[in-house]
Amino acid sequence: MRPLYIVLGITLTIACAQPEPEPSAAPEPSAAPEPSAAPGELVFVTNEDSGDLTVIATSTHEVIATIPVGKRPRGVRLSKDGRTAYVALSGSPKCPPWMSDEDCKAQVTDKTLDGIAVVDVAAGRVIKVLPGGSDPEQFDLSLDGKQICVANEDAGIATIVDLESGEILHEIDVGEEPEGVRTSPDGKYYYVTGETDHNITVIDAATGEAVTQITVGHRPRDANFSSDSTRAYVSSEIDGTISVIDVTTHEVIDTIALPEGSRTMGVVVSPDDRWLYVSNGRSKTVSVIDVATGKVTGSVEVGTRPWGLGLSADGKRLYTANGPSNDVTVVDTETFEVIQTIAVGETPWGIAIGPAP
Repeated sequence: MRPLYIVLGITLTIACAQPEPEPSAAPEPSAAPEPSAAPGELVFVTNEDSGDLTVIATSTHEVIATIPVGKRPRGVRLSKDGRTAYVALSGSPKCPPWMSDEDCKAQVTDKTLDGIAVVDVAAGRVIKVLPGGSDPEQFDLSLDGKQICVANEDAGIATIVDLESGEILHEIDVGEEPEGVRTSPDGKYYYVTGETDHNITVIDAATGEAVTQITVGHRPRDANFSSDSTRAYVSSEIDGTISVIDVTTHEVIDTIALPEGSRTMGVVVSPDDRWLYVSNGRSKTVSVIDVATGKVTGSVEVGTRPWGLGLSADGKRLYTANGPSNDVTVVDTETFEVIQTIAVGETPWGIAIGPAP
């Protein structure tokens, strides 16, 4: 197949052949321009129901590739050089909150489809699928890019995997329904959110051991850090709040309420640490918080049930993955207005942004 060469002004859509399984295989395989700063960046969007990865050029906001990756892709991360994308795959069925445990258990589960897909971005294809534990949902890379920490939602554990060998190094009990995973910028900790236990499990990245657990709001979904790793911000969907954590003391030092009706989901921090952006799920909005004051300074309606969020490197463009509306919204962070909506695959879930390879 033809490799993917990223050149400004050229748009390609790739239909990728199925890779050789290692140890498991991926399946078979599509916006108007608006300039953005940081023209060499790419936006990667996982599409949970179409089983693929949409690639968008920030220079044109056009879809330049659609890469099939496997079953139920959700969490997504990039290597620092942008050459490799990692995608969490799950053979477990979708079980929304309103579904009974009995109905969920009655659905078909295929654990052979679980794993972390490794995508060669330039070639536009999955080159192998690594083990990632049972039902991997979100994950993050270690600071040196050699390991990943994965939340295994149905097993109540976090799994640490060596990316080169595919060896599972640690399995850490974290409580029921772990979801969000974030590595602190200094590389010291992994934060894992516990949806049912309403807490954060703090894992020492060097030893793979749980350090402590921090009680936060109800149904925490995501976490992020200030660039100096002194503060963490955790979204709580049911409460519609952000818990602010002192990373050194492992204590919640503030709780920020989002507008009434918010169901806080994804969290990203601006490069200068001044602003916190939060997707609000079923309220269809994204809000911005002034970190210095802890006050919400604005909200904007985007697509239906925004979840994943990503910021351009210069902090000027915010991207939201809007699941039920099958699109990505682009927000100008200076005016806090929607400037574009981009059609992607079915049920977009996660977003990662990085340099073109």
